[in-house]
Amino acid sequence: MQETIINNQFVTFKIEEETYAIDVFKIREILEVPDITRVPGMPAMIRGVINIRGSVVPVLDLRMQFGRGATLQTEDTAVIVTEMVHDEDVIQMGILVDAAREVITLEAEDIEEPPRLGIFIDNKYLSGMGKRNGEFVIILNIDKILSEDELSQVNIPKSVE
Repeated sequence: MQETIINNQFVTFKIEEETYAIDVFKIREILEVPDITRVPGMPAMIRGVINIRGSVVPVLDLRMQFGRGATLQTEDTAVIVTEMVHDEDVIQMGILVDAAREVITLEAEDIEEPPRLGIFIDNKYLSGMGKRNGEFVIILNIDKILSEDELSQVNIPKSVE
């Protein structure tokens, strides 16, 4: 069962040629790619951590999470800092994407449940499929982007000394 989408505004971004979206209320900020510090023992899709105003924030390579290899950094590459809810805790997580795009509004009639078959990423990551200007927008459920096991491996301290 997919989560019900309440808000209709989304931040869009690109992974390869596909357009993805995350609920605007889950976004803290969008950054040019800062220096990312590698951390031994992290899962491969966690590229490392960044320092945001004294907080240690892990950076997830969304391409790697979707089984598409590592993101190659270009002038368009961005880190979208999100807030994920896990066990009633709010966790900041940077999402490395090919390019951040824009804030869009999708009306309820323009959003459908994701297809059960034939999609290239696991449905557990999805809240829905939007349609905008004749193209699909893949709406991610950012709270489900990492499994319980993956989240347990990303045990990051709350702040930097």
